Amino acid sequence: MPLIDQLPSRGGMDSMLLTLWLIIGAVTFGAVLEEFGLIARLVDPLIHSAKSTGRLFITVFACAFGLNVVAGDQYIALVLPSRVFRLEFAKRGLAPTNLSRLCADSGTVTSALVPWNSCGAFMGAVRGVATLSYAPFAIFNYASPLLSVLYGITGFRIEKIAPVASESASGA
Repeated sequence: MPLIDQLPSRGGMDSMLLTLWLIIGAVTFGAVLEEFGLIARLVDPLIHSAKSTGRLFITVFACAFGLNVVAGDQYIALVLPSRVFRLEFAKRGLAPTNLSRLCADSGTVTSALVPWNSCGAFMGAVRGVATLSYAPFAIFNYASPLLSVLYGITGFRIEKIAPVASESASGA
């Protein structure tokens, strides 16, 4: 059966190497930025300017989407904002599930909209359709982060916890 024979003979790991190098490079880039404190230096002014919960949600979305554009990998856009904003969410009495949902909605689903992101490049190659060509039809990829930000602005479905003092939050 020619179709079945084609599946295991398309290049295997060798054909995926470019995507793997992109992911490895993006993870390394993110680790270096975080280790040298560059992420905190960039994000701290944004946190201080986000006076309301809605503004904080917009800031997390902007960081996650921005990392998709700059770092080129959805894993960085998911993990770094989760780590950077974790303490601020705890200080404001916002449950970690809010941050988790927001980062997943902002960092994961928007990665398919960035052509040079590993996810966008993979989807474009598999489908044979340029990322910018299918982007206008990817309604879920726009609606999901917008709804999460809207929840933060309105307070709808936002779980609260007891606010954590900054000294005890740093040990979390």
